[in-house]
Amino acid sequence: MKAPTFWFFARPTPAARALRPLSALYGALAARRMARPGQRVAARVVAIGNFVAGGAGKTPTARALARLLQADGAHVAFLSRGYGGRVGAGPARATGADASLFGDEPLLLAESAPTYVGADRVGAARRAIAEGADALVLDDGLQSRRIEPDLAIAVVDGASGVGNGLCLPAGPLRAPLAAQLAHVDALIVIGAGAAGEAVAAAAQPKPVFRARLAPHDSARALCGRKTVAVAGIGRPEKFFATLAGIGADVVARHAFADHHAYTGADIAPIARAAAEAGAVLATTEKDAVRWPADAPRPFVVRVDLAFDDPAAVRDFVAAHTAPRAD
Repeated sequence: MKAPTFWFFARPTPAARALRPLSALYGALAARRMARPGQRVAARVVAIGNFVAGGAGKTPTARALARLLQADGAHVAFLSRGYGGRVGAGPARATGADASLFGDEPLLLAESAPTYVGADRVGAARRAIAEGADALVLDDGLQSRRIEPDLAIAVVDGASGVGNGLCLPAGPLRAPLAAQLAHVDALIVIGAGAAGEAVAAAAQPKPVFRARLAPHDSARALCGRKTVAVAGIGRPEKFFATLAGIGADVVARHAFADHHAYTGADIAPIARAAAEAGAVLATTEKDAVRWPADAPRPFVVRVDLAFDDPAAVRDFVAAHTAPRAD
């Protein structure tokens, strides 16, 4: 689904207020689930997640933190639920390029480290450890609490923060903010914005690190060129802004729901219009793994997370993920 626009208004709209009873119930159940201690496993565990439904930059953050662990000699593996895939309980190791089987995010993570998919997080952890992992990065692991993390980090979008501050379905929060803050060790705020700074202030005295999504150098090829943008991510407007930021002349924007399973019929008219306009068809890494085989291949804009103070992040992660004596 696409996130309702009323989620991100500063004050609750009539629609949000009407949904408040359901929101209160959802939030209470989610908070209770988060309060249950998870199971310890024989590896260091870093959980990455969002306070809200929708995209805040969680997958680039998971990859960036995995690189920090790898630089310190850790054998890293990712664990993912594989949203949109068909693995089920699993666990299965993400291989190949079948997003319909594993989901899109696991295929991106698998480019950086072995990635295990399935609803059975503990089973996935045990398989990863048996196959050599001594550090696990849980993609979207804040709310499940199946595995107890050594370090839990929440990713916050600087522009949107936590929206109207209400829980699903009245707002974007997955549980009340205070309840979630109690279970995280630090925040990473991606991009500038008053909304993100408000969440950072609420998190004090927990550490808050700043970062930004930086396109790869290859994206410079779009500078000054007519571009038709396609995005099926949590907040497609972030991708459109990225294109504008690198100097692309964005002549058309096509937003789909997060994790949308593209078909040739979806892309054919868009590609035809792009060709007629002499424009480049461009999309995100996450969309590219769901791109239909029978459609023209797009230009893929790759991004990495860049920390404002990488040394501080590295030291913080190292302090919380020292190898265990046992």
